[in-house]
Amino acid sequence: MPDNAVQASSLPTPGGDLSLVGLFLHADIVVQLVMGLLLVASVCVWAIIFEKITALRRVNREADAFEDRFWSGGSLEDLYEIEGARPNHPLAAVFGAAMGEWRRSAKVAGADLARGSVRERIDRAMNVTVVREMQRLERMMVFLASVGSIGPFVGLFGTVWGIMHSFSAIAAMHNTNLAVVAPGIAEALFATAMGLVAAIPAVLAYNQLSTSLSRYASRLESFGSEFSSILSRQIEERA
Repeated sequence: MPDNAVQASSLPTPGGDLSLVGLFLHADIVVQLVMGLLLVASVCVWAIIFEKITALRRVNREADAFEDRFWSGGSLEDLYEIEGARPNHPLAAVFGAAMGEWRRSAKVAGADLARGSVRERIDRAMNVTVVREMQRLERMMVFLASVGSIGPFVGLFGTVWGIMHSFSAIAAMHNTNLAVVAPGIAEALFATAMGLVAAIPAVLAYNQLSTSLSRYASRLESFGSEFSSILSRQIEERA
């Protein structure tokens, strides 16, 4: 009889606190750990979403301003000294990488033209820069994808564990009254809800951010191709 009393005491009493805080506090320790993990994951997901949206808006705004200056007809050397030598955004970094390679190759332009290697080195420098800058922008995207894919399963694990614990306590009480069963089941299902709360924003944000990042990568590559053509024409004119 004492053992039954101890097991039954772990189950919420009829009419207990069914608020979100109450469900968390009365849940089994394993379910609490699952809920805590999912809560931390959810906070991290929203922090990453905010950071990525802010970063993409910033780099697109800086790219717009840079392209205006680039196509204004000013000196490329002056633009390099102002922005390309010490770039503070991806498009300027691509420009700086190409100009740096161009300036290093200028002294041997004639020999390089015979081998056709100047443009290859410029293209390689820009491609490496594009990859490096995109890797920086895509940092933590894997976390969003991971939370979106495994979050519901982590919540489901908490639910299964909580239901098993609730049924064990209910069996000890020999009482299947709905008022007795409902609080324990609600605590268990709360874990699944937490998993969905973490996963759904992660999936939606990952899809949207991936599209925006791909669009920005294409913008960098297009600029690189155009600038490479401009430098190639200048090399041919100087040859």
